[in-house]
Amino acid sequence: MDWRLYKAIYDVSLHHQWVGDAFNVIEQASIPAMVIATVALWFFARPGGERKWKLAAGSGLASAALAIVVDQVIYAIHDRARPYEAHQISHPWTSKTDPSFPSDHASASLAIAFAVLMFDPLAGVLFVIAATLIAVGRVLIGAHYPGDIAASLVVAAVSAVVVVRLGRPVVAFCVRLAERLTDPLVRPLWRSSSRSAP
Repeated sequence: MDWRLYKAIYDVSLHHQWVGDAFNVIEQASIPAMVIATVALWFFARPGGERKWKLAAGSGLASAALAIVVDQVIYAIHDRARPYEAHQISHPWTSKTDPSFPSDHASASLAIAFAVLMFDPLAGVLFVIAATLIAVGRVLIGAHYPGDIAASLVVAAVSAVVVVRLGRPVVAFCVRLAERLTDPLVRPLWRSSSRSAP
């Protein structure tokens, strides 16, 4: 079933190369873009003010890190071959030979998105849309089975819940430490924007 669903999705890219090419570009920039967007949330918080965006940024990055660690544990237990390795099919957009199940790209991006969603619905929805695009792209470029992405969804959701619900005191402590460095740098920008506001 996983193979048939994979083939049906991947055939779209093989028969319409522009689809695979487009998603290949998205996939190459996906994780850096998600990290940059997550870090950018930090600077939405006024220095000395509410820490919601800082907590969202810190929790997003911590959730992604936890998801990657969980993936590595799964890899050590179950080394599933990439679909193009297992079935000897064309794979013009990727040639990785590390384990396929689950997808690091999908796990990390979805973990960030779910963590942000738990702090702010609007921003979270935007992150979820971006993460979903990345996750679907992993199948469209032939890198993963749909089942790998489903596993990443579970890993990401659990990681986000653990970090946001159980790890919040640790994240809050790290945020307080980090803002001692960032707030003095950001404060002049907030002051200038306040003065220029009508």
